[in-house]
Amino acid sequence: MSRLGTHYGHRMQIGLVIFPTDKGIQPVELAREAEARGFASLWFPEHSHIPSSRRTPWAGREGAPPLPEEYWHTHDQFLALAAAAAVTTSIRLCTGITLVAQRDPLWLAKEVATLDHLSNGRVSLGVGYGWNIEEMEHHGVDVTRRRKIVREKILACKELWTKDEASFAGEFVNFDASWSWPKPIQKPHPPIIVGASPTELHFRHITEYGDAWMPIEGRYEISVAWGSLTAYAAEHGRDPATLQLGVFAPKPTVERLVELRDIGVSFVALSLPALDRDAAMAALDRYALLLGEFHGAQ
Repeated sequence: MSRLGTHYGHRMQIGLVIFPTDKGIQPVELAREAEARGFASLWFPEHSHIPSSRRTPWAGREGAPPLPEEYWHTHDQFLALAAAAAVTTSIRLCTGITLVAQRDPLWLAKEVATLDHLSNGRVSLGVGYGWNIEEMEHHGVDVTRRRKIVREKILACKELWTKDEASFAGEFVNFDASWSWPKPIQKPHPPIIVGASPTELHFRHITEYGDAWMPIEGRYEISVAWGSLTAYAAEHGRDPATLQLGVFAPKPTVERLVELRDIGVSFVALSLPALDRDAAMAALDRYALLLGEFHGAQ
């Protein structure tokens, strides 16, 4: 069994994704309730802040609706997951996604390893490149090079996670031989899930340093793109069987989830309302009715 869930032909794991905010259900309550119902994973996105100029449209897409309020009411991702870890024992704790370009890799490696250590190996690190240009600029990120920056920072984290004495020499990340503990419980490190659009450039990144691809539902033809990704991986020396497919925010119906399972999806994260505790609990109970259909199927 993989760290993320079973492969095609076995079970598809059902998890949850929510912006954990100061207005909605709190991470501790949500984690307890999700684990009690048998959900496999809990995913938290992040934004450090949202510049109020709103120069960049939502997700960088022209004509997008106004940005929802939860984007600037979100708790710190790793603190929220640590709180969830403290009150659970089995549910996977996932970032969906971490804005790696905006983070210092030395601190990121330690935060991920610490969370994995404290949760007894339950972390999945979802990573992405970011879409909010002014947010990245406030962090001093060259937005035109953010994919290269993310690549180097993830490769640097892997060095820190897997070596007793790690160093890195790159274009954007440089540090001399160093010690960094704790090491992750999961070996060689927590799985890296890349949340990105299905482009050849992103396929190259996923093939090099990812364990899974996790697109957002509704923006792409996932089955076609998955076939393209696995073909690309095979052509570039990566065994496609070592990659997995997840989906953010699919339509929460048995019919759609069966379709996703049948094209090879290993895990999904169903979206919960972020600004209303009672609405989140109601959705949690609706989604729980789906669990027997998928978690119980072999």
